[in-house]
Amino acid sequence: QVGLMESGGGSVQARGSLRLSCSFSNLSLRRDVCMAWFRRGPDEPGERVANISPTGAITYADHVKGRFTISKDTASKTLYLQMNNVETVDSDKYYCAAATKYIDFCPIRPYNYDVWGQGTQVTVSS
Repeated sequence: QVGLMESGGGSVQARGSLRLSCSFSNLSLRRDVCMAWFRRGPDEPGERVANISPTGAITYADHVKGRFTISKDTASKTLYLQMNNVETVDSDKYYCAAATKYIDFCPIRPYNYDVWGQGTQVTVSS
């Protein structure tokens, strides 16, 4: 049984938009936990893109601030990443992740996240 399932990746032209979704309906949780989007980067998976804590606190990587928006729909158990004004450097495989041991804040490092999706590819063309 897969805990996290991403969707919404694909090809888009620069300056366009894309929305990634991550279903966590199969994830058995007794409480809200920190969730995040990562991209592969040089290491797999390496770079945090955005995260959202159980209290709704959100942080973004500097290079996506003002362009990407992370959100979570608790009712439908879906995490989103709205990607606007995308750039060719945004091309990568994006992963949804949950840090089930963190309920007060969100860690930055990928090794603190213990549940991962399989990733969805985003390709931005110029």
